[in-house]
Parts: sequence; C-alpha cells; structure tokens
Amino acid sequence: MELSLLSLKENLKKSLKSNTFYLAVLSSPIQKDETKKISVRPIETKSGLLYQISEQRAEKIFHRNVTASELSIFLFDEKASNFKQAIFFTEDADYQLLRRQKGKETLLKKKPSKGKTLPLHNRQKNYLLPEGEPIDFLIRLGIMNKEGQVFPKKVDKFRQINRYLEIVDDTLSELPNDRELNILDFGCGKSYLTFALYHYLKEIKNVSAKLTGLDLKKDVIDFCNGLAKELGYHKLSFEVGNIEGFAPESSPDMVICLHACDTATDAALENAVRWRAKVILAVPCCQHELFNQVEQPLLSSLLRHGILRERFAALVTDAARADILESLGYHCQIIEFIDLEHTPKNLLIKAIRTKDVQTSLTSDNISSKKILSAKERYQAFSQTLNIRPSLETRFKL
Repeated sequence: MELSLLSLKENLKKSLKSNTFYLAVLSSPIQKDETKKISVRPIETKSGLLYQISEQRAEKIFHRNVTASELSIFLFDEKASNFKQAIFFTEDADYQLLRRQKGKETLLKKKPSKGKTLPLHNRQKNYLLPEGEPIDFLIRLGIMNKEGQVFPKKVDKFRQINRYLEIVDDTLSELPNDRELNILDFGCGKSYLTFALYHYLKEIKNVSAKLTGLDLKKDVIDFCNGLAKELGYHKLSFEVGNIEGFAPESSPDMVICLHACDTATDAALENAVRWRAKVILAVPCCQHELFNQVEQPLLSSLLRHGILRERFAALVTDAARADILESLGYHCQIIEFIDLEHTPKNLLIKAIRTKDVQTSLTSDNISSKKILSAKERYQAFSQTLNIRPSLETRFKL
C-alpha cells in the first residue's frame, strides 16, 4: 500500500523511539556523488544503543555513530535524499521509498521481513563488502538473500571473499594507476572471488580493470560469462583453457591462481614470471610432488609418519616456491588466507615483482645481493631435503 512521506517520517520516528528500527539501505544516487550507498543499523556501545551510518564512497567505507534523534534528521536531509531508492526495515513494517529524477516519489509499505534482532556490537568486523547490504553478484551466487543477509551456510565463504579482497587491496599500490589493469585468474572455477574482485575494483575502488577467468570446465565458463553479462560486468570475461601454454593477448599486471592442483600452481607461477606480472597471488592445493622426494635422516622421526610427511612436504613446497620466486626478482610473503578451522588449504603466496633478474644482476648491486642470497638459500634448502621441485626445473635453476 502507498502512504505519504509525512506518515513515513512519523512511523520511522516511532520505531526509533521504541528501538524497533532494524536497518536502512539507501542506494542508486540520483546525481553523481562520491557516496554510492548508505546503510544504517543499530549497534551496542559503552554509551548505549546508537546507530551506525556506513557510507560507501569511491575509495572506502566510512562509519560514524549517531543517536536516534540525529539519525531521524539524517534520514531526510539533503544527503540522504540524493538516492533513488531507500528501504527501511522495522518491527512493524518494511518501507520502500522510490524517487524519480523529476521529483516524483512513491512510498510503499509492506509486511515486515525482519524479525527481532539484537543490535550489533560496535567492534564487529567491518568487511570491505559490508554485511546487511544487498550486492547483486553475491545474491546471484547464493551467498546472501535479497535483503543483504548472508546465509548461515555461506558465512565462511563470505569471510573468505572479504579476506581475499583485503589481500588484494594491500597490493593495489604496487600496480599501475595511469591505465587499465589487466588481471588473469587461473582455475577460476565458479568464480566467487573473480566476481568479488571485479565488483570491488569497479564499484568500490573505481579502478579500471579487465579481468579474465580461465578454467577447463566449459559449463562453468558458460555460466560465468552469462552471469557477467547479466550483471553488466563488461570487462569481465571467462575462457575455457589450460594453464599450460596459455597465451594472453597482453601481459597481465596481476596473476591469480587459487587452488590449482599440485604442479598446476607451478605452471601458473612460471607463466606469471615470464609475463613479468607485477603481482602474483597463489593458493596452492593438493601438493603431492615432493611427498616421495623429501628425505633427511635427521628428520626421520617426522618423515616416517605418512600424515606428518604429507603436511611437511606441503610446507616445504611452498617454502621452495617462495625462495625460487625471490631468486627471480620477486618479494614474497606466505600469509594466512582463511582460518585453519575452515580449510587446511589456507596459505597464500603473495609475490611482488621488484626487479627483473636480467637487469638487477648487472645494474643494481643491492638487488643482486638479495636475489643471489635467495638463490643460495634455496640451493642449501633443496640440497638439505633432497628435493627438486617442478618450479626449479621450469627455470633451470
């Protein structure tokens, strides 16, 4: 049913006064503005119940806490009125305010869709993709419902997506900022993270980027291309192809390889290095190659147990990869991708290219020492454990 703007204001004031105001989401700016979306939700603080206003701007999400009376004014000030759509969730009803560019307003009242909920604590994790705000690709991929609530069974995936974006965000300063970025995602699968990255760069960071996802499964690629088209992600595309021998139209700035099985990770790393990718992000998976290679009499107490040998070999594989990449001119970190309680495959290799080996060994004495040190360290490491991994042979080190 329709109602007047005055009635809406009065109803919202009553819900704020009785602490039955649950959420507000304002989206689709009428005029171009640095603020793309605003959400409001109750939070518990040391001072009592307040309301947190989250403004999504070009670069970041900004938060501030206000009282009920301050929020009542804010919801109808000039800033908040610059949105085509506003949805207010209360105990009594859901209210939807639709505005047109010519000033026409439509107000709708619907049955309440949210039950009684406890206010969020002020120290709740602030995700790069905030909870409680509908995001098209997450809705389509079954992570959240149309109201922006994350499904209980998808909470871990939602956290993984946000952790991934945090890691990517830390690398953006290393990438060119004067042109469109070229990003390649090997073994993209259903592409939760690929869609998340495109959304984050385009909608939140306002970064121009072309993303290409690569996978062996044609049905998955067809699904992803269809979804990208429906979402209007014009510079996100997917191709059927193998990591080995893949030749992109132009060298990528960032290469991503998440959960490629065993030495397929090495194939992705080799390609990335040969393309001189500035940033490499890899989450290795199913690391069997060194299981039968690793040997050291002093470690016999560890290596004689199959499960311990398997885990140790996986760690050795990642350590070797990091040393090899550093010997090829990259600075490497191995970091936690997601909590170990959610998956044992929780390590991510982050590599940032600092120098090309060909130039650094002759023109930069400091880099030469770093690269030679990494190579010497790797040689000592590999000889001690009697290993010769795929990445070493690929570069004939």
